[in-house]
Amino acid sequence: MSENRSATFGLDGLSRQFPVLEGTIGPDVVDMRALSQKTGVFSFDPGLGSTATCTSAISYIDGDKGVLLHRGYPIEDLALNASFTETAYLLLYGELPTAEQYQAFRTDMNTHRLLNEQIRNFFNGFRRDAHPMAILCGTVGALSAFYHDGLDISEPKARDLSARRLIAKVPTIAAWAYKYSIGEPFIYPDEEMSFSENFLHMLFARPGNHYRVNPVLARAMDRILLLHADHEQNASTTTVRLVGSTGANPYACIAAGIAALWGPAHGGANEAALGMLETIGTRDGIPAFLNEVKNRNSGVRLMGFGHRVYKNFDPRAKILQATCHEVIEELGLKRDPLLDLAMELERVATEDDYFVSRRLYPNVDFYSGLILKALGIPKSMFTVLFAVARTVGWVSQWKEMIEEPSVRISRPRQLYIGAAERSFVPMSERR
Repeated sequence: MSENRSATFGLDGLSRQFPVLEGTIGPDVVDMRALSQKTGVFSFDPGLGSTATCTSAISYIDGDKGVLLHRGYPIEDLALNASFTETAYLLLYGELPTAEQYQAFRTDMNTHRLLNEQIRNFFNGFRRDAHPMAILCGTVGALSAFYHDGLDISEPKARDLSARRLIAKVPTIAAWAYKYSIGEPFIYPDEEMSFSENFLHMLFARPGNHYRVNPVLARAMDRILLLHADHEQNASTTTVRLVGSTGANPYACIAAGIAALWGPAHGGANEAALGMLETIGTRDGIPAFLNEVKNRNSGVRLMGFGHRVYKNFDPRAKILQATCHEVIEELGLKRDPLLDLAMELERVATEDDYFVSRRLYPNVDFYSGLILKALGIPKSMFTVLFAVARTVGWVSQWKEMIEEPSVRISRPRQLYIGAAERSFVPMSERR
C-alpha cells in the first residue's frame, strides 16, 4: 500500500487534503480517517458500498472484467488445477503449498475432523425440524466451550490451531445437522478421504451399507467449495471482521458469519434460484415468466442471473456450468424435468437481447443449486454447504485482521434523525 497523492475536500469555504492510498490493483482509496477531526463531519455511506473498511491481501474482484483472484491466482486456474484443501492453504498462508507442506497440512486437518463426543448431545436439544443453519450456527458458537487451547488470540499458534479446527470441524457439524434432520445415525469422519470425499461420505453413508464416493461427484463438490471459499469483503466476511475486532474468540466470530450468511439476500441465492425453477414449472412456462421479469412492475426477478459485483460473466459460473453438465451426464439426469427446465432457461435467457444487454448472465448460484439438487442434497442444506466453503475465507480474513499491528475495534458512526434533547414529562402531565 502506497501513498503518493492527496484528495481535496471542501467544506464551508475551507479546503482540506486527505491522502490517497494505492493498492496493488483496483481503485484507489481516499484515507478519510481524519475527516471528523479536520472537518467536524462524518461520511454517510449506508451499506458501505463506497467505503473500504480494511486492507487485505486475500482476494480481489474486478466486477467489470469478471475477475476473481485468490492471493493473485485467477479463480479459474485454482478450480481447474487445485483442490479445495490446497486452496485453503493458499488463503490461510498466502502461497501455494509445496508437496511436503500440502501433505503435512492435509494430515493435520484430517485429524481435526472429529468432534468431541459430548457435542453429540447438542443435537438432541434441537427439534427434528430445526433448520440445519440453526444447528450449525449454535453448535459452531459452542465449540469454544470444548477447545480452550486455541482461545488465546494473541498467540500465533493458537490462532492457527483454531483456524484449522474450524475448517475441519464445520463440515462434520454440517453433515450431522443433515443426518439429524432426516433421522439417520451420524457418520464419523474418515481421515483417509479427501475433504470433499469425506464430506459426501458423512452426508450419504449409512451404517452397514458401504457407500462408494463417486469421483465425478467428489470433484464437483470440491469445485463448489473452492469457488465459494472467499469473496472479498461481503456481508458475512465483514461481520466476522467486525466481531473479531472486539477480541471475541474465533468460534464466536465464525458463528456470527454463519448467522449473516443465513440471510436470503446473501447465502440463500442458490436456494432461491431453484425455487424459481419450481415456480416456472415446465419449459412451456419460460416465455411467460421472462415476460413478467421484463415488466418492472411485476416484482418478478430472474434469480441466479446477474450479480451485484460482477458486471460481466461471473468467472465462477463458467467453471460450474461445465461441472453441472458433467454431473448430469454422470448421473444420467438429462431427462430430469427440473434440470431440463434449467438448461432451457439458460439457453433462452442468454440468447435474449434484453438480458444480454443488461449483462444478466447465469451466476455461480444458478449452477451450484442445480449441482446440489443433482447430488440429492435438499434445499435446506444449500446455505449450510456455502458456510462449509466460506469458513476457509472467514478464518483467513479473521487471522489477517488480528495480525494487523493497528487493529482497532469497529465503531461506525450514524446520522441521528431522532428527537433533540427534551425535558422529562411526569406521567400525570402527559397528554
